[in-house]
Amino acid sequence: MSKVTVVGAGNVGATCANVLAFKEIADEVVLLDIKEGVSEGKTMDMMQTATLLGFDTKMTGVTNDYEATANSDVVVITSGIPRKPGMTREELIGVNAGIVKSVISNVLAHSPNAIIICVSNPMDTMTYLIHKTSGLPKNRIIGMGGALDSSRFKYFLSKALNANPNEIEGVVIGGHGDTTMIPLTRYATYKGVPVSEFLDAETLQKVAADTMVGGATLTKLLGTSAWYAPGAAAAAVVESIIHDQKRIISCSAFLEGEYGEKDLCIGVPVVLGRNGIEKIVDFKLNDAEKAAFAESAKAVHKTNDALADALK
Repeated sequence: MSKVTVVGAGNVGATCANVLAFKEIADEVVLLDIKEGVSEGKTMDMMQTATLLGFDTKMTGVTNDYEATANSDVVVITSGIPRKPGMTREELIGVNAGIVKSVISNVLAHSPNAIIICVSNPMDTMTYLIHKTSGLPKNRIIGMGGALDSSRFKYFLSKALNANPNEIEGVVIGGHGDTTMIPLTRYATYKGVPVSEFLDAETLQKVAADTMVGGATLTKLLGTSAWYAPGAAAAAVVESIIHDQKRIISCSAFLEGEYGEKDLCIGVPVVLGRNGIEKIVDFKLNDAEKAAFAESAKAVHKTNDALADALK
């Protein structure tokens, strides 16, 4: 029997819980929020689709009742304030750091063996905060960002190619930020063939640029952060863990020399299985990609500096 808890019943958390239930990724899904009635109402609404959509997942919604989350295999943390138009992910640090620390403390008191997936922004920095304050081994702390960014990359590639997005492979590494992520156009393929065989350099450059501002574009259109793709991306990470799929997914992982970086959580390709991050995959970057990754890492390090108060 597998159990997953999603902390935060906002748009992203509720979407994640809905995908987990609908795809029957876990036997039991618990949705927790601090706002009275929200988790209970959303899970009731979702469970009323069970006979319409044909799923058997057990769902429970609770208000701040961490006892209900006990013995979770995986915990997804989406709690924190979302971005508003014009706001950077970095501007969320102060408030969200306090929220994430409190959530982790409560979660681990009831599920000490859980694997943690961080979605809260700024995601790389919040993942780093969990590493520094939770005492968990590094394989059990995963930042979701790269899974979402890679999905957006494949969407923009599919538009440019006029192709089925499920026949496209593409990976985004680096920080989960509008200026720090690195869509690896050189590694992107369409049915195993490099996309550069179909698209010229200018088009590929535009695809990469659109991917990088993918979140900001949606925030501007919607008036708040996106939720369908972020929620589904978090659920995909959970699925690879719960079902031991050994999928290679770009995630924010703690580096200790890999890709030339140390003491940092940043997006890199990893193998995700029942033990969480089972391996960091070493993509052979060229000089330009290495330079871009070093710049991205520098920016994430700088953002992490704002955690000084939270790490005391």
